Amino acid sequence: MNRLRPFLAVLLFAAACGGERPASESPAPATSTQPAAAVADKTFTLYSGRNEKLIRPLLDKFTAETGIKVEARFGESSELAATLLEEGQRTPAAVFLSQDAAGLGAVAKAGLARQLPSDVISKVPARFASADGRWVGVSGRARTVVYNPKRIKPAQLPQSLEAVGEPRYRGKFGIAPPNASFQSHMAAYSVVNGPEALQKLIASMVKNEPRRYRGNGAIVDAVASGEIEWGLVNHYYIWEAKKEKPGASLENFFMPQGEGSSFVNVSGVAQLSDDPDGAAFVSYLLSESAQRYFAEQTFEYPLVAGIQSPVALQPLDQIRTPQIDFARVSEALPETLKKITESGLSRQ
Repeated sequence: MNRLRPFLAVLLFAAACGGERPASESPAPATSTQPAAAVADKTFTLYSGRNEKLIRPLLDKFTAETGIKVEARFGESSELAATLLEEGQRTPAAVFLSQDAAGLGAVAKAGLARQLPSDVISKVPARFASADGRWVGVSGRARTVVYNPKRIKPAQLPQSLEAVGEPRYRGKFGIAPPNASFQSHMAAYSVVNGPEALQKLIASMVKNEPRRYRGNGAIVDAVASGEIEWGLVNHYYIWEAKKEKPGASLENFFMPQGEGSSFVNVSGVAQLSDDPDGAAFVSYLLSESAQRYFAEQTFEYPLVAGIQSPVALQPLDQIRTPQIDFARVSEALPETLKKITESGLSRQ
């Protein structure tokens, strides 16, 4: 188990930091299971890093269509990944549904994830599944710049992450260092450009005195109110805000320059045993019904072709993102978190 400690340490650290979810994923109890009486012959155990309020209707729909019941344990993805690393082959979980790919990468690297069938993996673009077929993406979560078009134009926004450090932006933008998506983006940047480049990027951010927030939603609110001109967030937050306030002056901008400046993380799933009921659920997550559910409930990118979003998302193939092994992102997280902490970027 010693070889797993670096992963375990960073996952526990990330769990302590917490991670903000969209409004539709409002806080829920850390864990939950169905009553014992509900367990039938066709039952499997799911560890879900997606919030119960979001996922429970989908689980009920799956049960109604297949007759397979789900015993679900809910929590932060990083927390559940750390639990899986501790439990090892003794885990009762047949499936791990993660909010981000870093936890999936750690679990797969530990040898806990089974290889998925090719007909499952082939449903999504290759860059959104592990190279060895140990996990597959379910929905896409793009990093973007949210801005107020009444205050600033796209040409005036940073065209790359490196440009975030330009003096003209001093004190005018927002970031959320405690947020897992921000941390994963910085880790991905390190994988693509190297740790020295990440160190330089973080130093430039600190020097430029950004407004610091606990999560993406607070950044979007600050942009809409005029408190800041722009901020680094996940793409779906503006659509959550516009659902509540249709007239909100908010737009997304995807940086067209700089390797790793744009980054598409994924919510994904790994199969932990040969349980056929768990395997059926993994396949179901990539069905038209489930993909449409994610697109409509959280405004995330459906990863299976032919599924239309109810909002005007910039096509994935038009977002300039690097080819990246998400397992390497999980490996880069410990040093990335250390750099963020030591730089003072996390200080409110």
